[in-house]
Amino acid sequence: MEKKSFGAAGETIIIEEFLTGEEISILSITDGQTIVVLEPSQDHKRAFDNDQGPNTGGMGAYSPPPFLKPKLMNQIIREILVPTIHAMKRMNRPYRGVLYAGLILTPTGPKVLEFNVRFGDPETQPLMIRLKSDLVPLLLAATEGRLEKSNVKVEWTPQTSVCVVMASGGYPGSYQKGLPIKGLNNANQTKTATVFHAGTALKGSEIITTGGRVLGITALGQDIKQARQHAYELIKKISWDGAFYRNDIGMKALNR
Repeated sequence: MEKKSFGAAGETIIIEEFLTGEEISILSITDGQTIVVLEPSQDHKRAFDNDQGPNTGGMGAYSPPPFLKPKLMNQIIREILVPTIHAMKRMNRPYRGVLYAGLILTPTGPKVLEFNVRFGDPETQPLMIRLKSDLVPLLLAATEGRLEKSNVKVEWTPQTSVCVVMASGGYPGSYQKGLPIKGLNNANQTKTATVFHAGTALKGSEIITTGGRVLGITALGQDIKQARQHAYELIKKISWDGAFYRNDIGMKALNR
């Protein structure tokens, strides 16, 4: 506040309840009346291993969290997602699109940390490679307000997925841009992992870094251990000056 780092937004303090517990992300698609809930995931916000360092936009995610049982998921849908959509409809502000709920599973039950009206990064990456059905008909049905009457099916692979973010040195603070990325051709040689581009650009025939979070290396596996193995195997083949990533994405699930 003394350095005016956030401008006018930093002139006010809001005191909120401190929420403790596991953080999870629930994405859903709605046409303003009906809601289709996607598979859950767990994000990793801190920059470094063991949840150390500053908060970021997300250093990796995995899906599904093994601790999120059907009973708890149903509670989240019943007490948070559905009432939110219905409340906006009653206020004559119906919402169509993706509703992203960032939740904390507190000792007294799930509570909302934040809502976003978009797909989440890096939560969407592990969801997309688990999604067996076509996403487009689902989005179109939501846009046209016919989710309830549509025959759109949402099918998921039972496999586990892990996304590990490769970031530029210095992120989430200042970082260098325009660095050439090496080893991306290795992604074409594996069927177990996929590279999602985030902060990249094409300069001539070279792909360079343009952002803090540069790549999302995402892999499927029969379990969390195998998915992690596939993701980190590919990560070791990709590099640029100062690149870093967390080594413990998904370990919260593996250690349970």
